Amino acid sequence: MAQTRCRKCLLNQDSGQLYQSIQEWISSLPEKERAGEEEYRRRLQVCESCEKLQNGMCLSCGCFVQVRAAKQKESCPWGKW
Repeated sequence: MAQTRCRKCLLNQDSGQLYQSIQEWISSLPEKERAGEEEYRRRLQVCESCEKLQNGMCLSCGCFVQVRAAKQKESCPWGKW
């Protein structure tokens, strides 16, 4: 039986190359541009409960939510964080 991917999951539930590339990009952000770890996790929790999340992407703006959440000066296009 084929395994179905969760459409509501963030990319960290996927061990593929895309996840690795995004993590490398986040790690390359200068510390002063990065959201703190606690804020980053809080933002992702909000995204995980959002109806606009699909396969790690925001259907509202098309971003990968882990990338947007990692940048200190970014915000949710729906104003949720």
